[in-house]
Amino acid sequence: MAAADSPSAALRRCDLCSRGIRLAGKMRSDVVDLLDAYVEQQGLDTSVSVTAVEGVPTAAVERWDEQSGIQRLLENLAAYRAFRALLAQMLEEQREQLGEAHADAALGRALAAVLLQVSAFVYHLEELLQLESRGPPSEEGTGAPPSPHLTLFERKLRGLRVLQELAQWAVRSARDLRQLAKLGPGSSLAPSLAESP
Repeated sequence: MAAADSPSAALRRCDLCSRGIRLAGKMRSDVVDLLDAYVEQQGLDTSVSVTAVEGVPTAAVERWDEQSGIQRLLENLAAYRAFRALLAQMLEEQREQLGEAHADAALGRALAAVLLQVSAFVYHLEELLQLESRGPPSEEGTGAPPSPHLTLFERKLRGLRVLQELAQWAVRSARDLRQLAKLGPGSSLAPSLAESP
């Protein structure tokens, strides 16, 4: 892992982390705005509580401090790949529900914009993994799970959960990237032997 340990790689990592933190902040802000518009347009109550939905990654993590840099990056990458598939599915359902004539409505445009941000963030995380001489894992099987036949209301609730968790992931990602940026030259993101259980 000599390349990942060099001072120039550490500077590049720091730069990528800083840009990633800004991307995550902007994404969170846009997702919160989208969430407000979504709740209003779908006629949902803001106080509605949606439990975990299958296929939607949850941002909560046990023993966060014990994770290595690589673990953080891999978990973030898996989550955003899943969100990319889920948002594309939501956009498709939005088009089906409103018809092509309304596909360009404000909510559809906001969904498409957030989908682009998520895709850019996936690429950003892959770049960070590449820097660590760790190619990103294959995307096989990372698409949205086959959607069971949901009622319109169940789809709305799933969409709400996707946006709520995405907003939480943006916060977690910024936190993860801040942690990675603290690593100085000569530090590796992989767990050391001393850190291994």
